[in-house]
Amino acid sequence: MISEMGLRDRKKAATRAALSGAAARLARALGIECVTADAIASEAGVSTRTFHNYFSSKEEAVLAHFEESVHDWVNLLRARPEDEPIWDSLEHVVVQIVTDPAKPLEETVVMMELVETSPALLAKKLEVHLRVTRLVGEVIAERTGTNIDTDLYPNLLHMAVGSACKVSLDLWMSGKSGASGPEELVRDAMRQLRQGIPQP
Repeated sequence: MISEMGLRDRKKAATRAALSGAAARLARALGIECVTADAIASEAGVSTRTFHNYFSSKEEAVLAHFEESVHDWVNLLRARPEDEPIWDSLEHVVVQIVTDPAKPLEETVVMMELVETSPALLAKKLEVHLRVTRLVGEVIAERTGTNIDTDLYPNLLHMAVGSACKVSLDLWMSGKSGASGPEELVRDAMRQLRQGIPQP
């Protein structure tokens, strides 16, 4: 039986997701400059007061998907077998992320472009990035017996794999790669990273 607290937490998560989704839809359709907290709340079917209970700004609401994606990486990485080589674990996670049918790549890329063309969103993303992306590095450090605060390895690995994922998505969405799908590009990117990115 679901506890009252568990049910309340689920309702809160659902409301937050509805507001974040509404903010992202409106930002894609209208541009972040034309979006208001009132409009986001109306789109999600809640009051403006409820919006402000969850987010301090429209930019924060739009970027909530970014924060959630970081937590997805963390959860997927933690779920991998403890004795699995870290490169294998990371490749598995990245492939799972880019092939998730619940998160179409087209929407992800559109949101990335939206953020990169908006100074307000870019500034807010940097703030969120500094707060949450460390979480992935911490898991890598745990898995490799390194220290995220004193060792290069977990930080380099985290940034390299994140960049490989973005580059693969960008190339796939450009339609010029000739690859059969994003998974092929991701696996090729991970192969090259493992080999030290040898010169072609």
